Amino acid sequence: MNYRSIFTALCASLFCFVFSANAQRVSPHEKVNATFGGKTITIEYGRPYVKGRNVWADPLAPYGKVWRTGADEATKLTTTADLMIGPVHVPAGSYALFTIPGEKEWTLIINKVAEQMGAFDYDQKQDLGRTRMSVKKLSKPAEQLTITLPPNANGGALTIAWSDVEASVPLMVH
Repeated sequence: MNYRSIFTALCASLFCFVFSANAQRVSPHEKVNATFGGKTITIEYGRPYVKGRNVWADPLAPYGKVWRTGADEATKLTTTADLMIGPVHVPAGSYALFTIPGEKEWTLIINKVAEQMGAFDYDQKQDLGRTRMSVKKLSKPAEQLTITLPPNANGGALTIAWSDVEASVPLMVH
């Protein structure tokens, strides 16, 4: 075997090692489904753990900055019906969800580009809309990021719990 063949084999091995290491995710991924009025809403997201960190500081989910609302890819909302999320009309389809966490209030961002890697290429011009989310302190911390779609008398809610807080916004099938 000559040096060129050895070099090519080493490069190929290194490429495979790096690719497989990047393909392994640290945070598990979840798909949450809910049915309201016979219509399905699905949210797909990465579920990072707190692991003793201050998650509201850089680089995780700092207050006042756009956050992917999970790990890895941007959180993705898919709906088979038109929705109202807070005051924002969301036509049936798929969207990326971002948030801007804050100590007393969060902002939920519904972005028209559903498939994005994190918030790296987030473009505010592609926002369908934004709405405020109410925030409350949790009596028991949520170690792992959890997004739920609980039903209520008016339809439902989109709820995000992580660390010591829960942010929530009402949603209704339109």
